[in-house]
Amino acid sequence: MPIYEPWHLVVLLLVLSPLERLVPLHPEQKLLRRRWLDDLVYFILNPLPITLIMAAVISLALPPLRSLLPAAVPATIAALPLWAQVPLALIVAEVGFYAMHRLFHAVPFLWRFHAVHHSIADLDWLASHRVHPLDQGLVAAASALPVLLLGFSDAAVAIWGASYFVQAHLIHSNVRLRLGWLEHVFASPHYHHWHHANGAAPANFGAQLVFLDQIFGTLLRPPAAPAAYGITEDVPAVMPLALLWPFTRPTPRPTSEIAE
Repeated sequence: MPIYEPWHLVVLLLVLSPLERLVPLHPEQKLLRRRWLDDLVYFILNPLPITLIMAAVISLALPPLRSLLPAAVPATIAALPLWAQVPLALIVAEVGFYAMHRLFHAVPFLWRFHAVHHSIADLDWLASHRVHPLDQGLVAAASALPVLLLGFSDAAVAIWGASYFVQAHLIHSNVRLRLGWLEHVFASPHYHHWHHANGAAPANFGAQLVFLDQIFGTLLRPPAAPAAYGITEDVPAVMPLALLWPFTRPTPRPTSEIAE
């Protein structure tokens, strides 16, 4: 899922960059905004370590978990038609993502790594790649592991992965896009921008769906867009220093006590 081919960058440049110019949420934000070059470095260098971390976690956790799972469970899921497997895979993956994402906000040591992503002050599709590999690798593994464990077909896994790729970039984009009643089901740019809002309470932890935020009371959806993004911590701008930063910082306060 995190591995990107050169054509992925071309597609994103040809689709999302023009969309951010046509219907920008923040018209004053330039295409080559602050730190765009730093985020391009993340885009180029991050996929390999993220994939290695995700693969290591899955390879270690999947065999023992499979030995505990009754064989009838994956057999039943594999027998479902593709149209039923895909939405079920999205729901299953969402549970893993939501749980791990909340842990990275709630546990002070984990927040150090997630703070790299929340250091984004100008949101667009490229900024979505500013992540610490340990953060993204563990979150990606938490999403993929239950999908692989439960025996979804290769086609269902591929469709889920493609939909995650598209939505992860879209929800970070600088686009003025509202989905109407669909926002009660799917994560939207408006929804995720409030996750990055400076000074807002931790909320909107979903990746693609919002039902877990609705269940656990972590949904935040004011009518207007956030005025500012980012956090109070001074995360280094250069990628190598940012990746070392979590290991050199004292234990921070929980995220409920700091600006998001």
